[in-house]
Amino acid sequence: MARTINPYLVDGPIVYVEGTRTPLFGLPHMDYGNKPVEGGHLLLEPHEKEELERRNPAICSFIRPFMGSAEVVRGLSRYCIWIPASRLQEALAIPEIAERIDRVKAFRAKSTDKYVREKLLPLSYRFKQVFEARKYSFLIPIHTSEHREYLPVARFTAEAVVSNASLAIYDPPDWCLAIIASRLHLVWIATVCGKIKSDFRYSNTLGWNTFPVPKFTDEQKAALDASANHILRTRYEHYPKTIAELYDPDRMPDDLRQAHRENDELLETMYIGRPFRNDTERLERLFKLYAARVKEA
Repeated sequence: MARTINPYLVDGPIVYVEGTRTPLFGLPHMDYGNKPVEGGHLLLEPHEKEELERRNPAICSFIRPFMGSAEVVRGLSRYCIWIPASRLQEALAIPEIAERIDRVKAFRAKSTDKYVREKLLPLSYRFKQVFEARKYSFLIPIHTSEHREYLPVARFTAEAVVSNASLAIYDPPDWCLAIIASRLHLVWIATVCGKIKSDFRYSNTLGWNTFPVPKFTDEQKAALDASANHILRTRYEHYPKTIAELYDPDRMPDDLRQAHRENDELLETMYIGRPFRNDTERLERLFKLYAARVKEA
């Protein structure tokens, strides 16, 4: 029999999970992707990219993949013009780029947002935000179907520009993917984060920064690193299937499902010495850890 039912309908401490900008349990920082605010003039569909590169091959070094939720989950292609400040004059010498920057200037000049007019107008060659990885990033779509058994998360090289339709951990340790791709993390997100209709809406401040984890040893982190890479390798063996195809609950490949189950067992054993029996037990443990941490603060 339940002793205490908290606001999340879990037998556990009476607590309200509140968003925080700082991870409570020492997890690496997770950011939103880059918000363009440029009227679409620095964004390219595949046919636009091909046409620009055909007309002027010099533009190639300023075009990078642009990754949002649809691109991560459904394998769609989209691109953006990405200009480092150190190469601005080189980029402006390309007529096709200079023309697009002029369009961005016109768009921002007409904005009703004072910040856009005054702060972003002089920076019309770039997005509002500029977040980049040195080596690679983990991308987590903000919106995801409730029907998947695991949250979608993918690893991309530093070439990929993350859109504001995704969250990202830039240059993370591999074990972060083992956490995000776990059943344990999904049930936390499903319980404490908001929804769009019935789909999950991932939040870095509410879902990631509050997620309770034990203090991992170096050996445990190494084991989680290996587990994360096992999941990624297993996915790659099914290339070119997309995340949407791989994580369809009725069509998920057996070896990928097994890789996730092994990851769940590994991670959950680090919490209580064995895998959890069910989602109820998972949530009860997570809320106890969260309540204890909040009490310390």
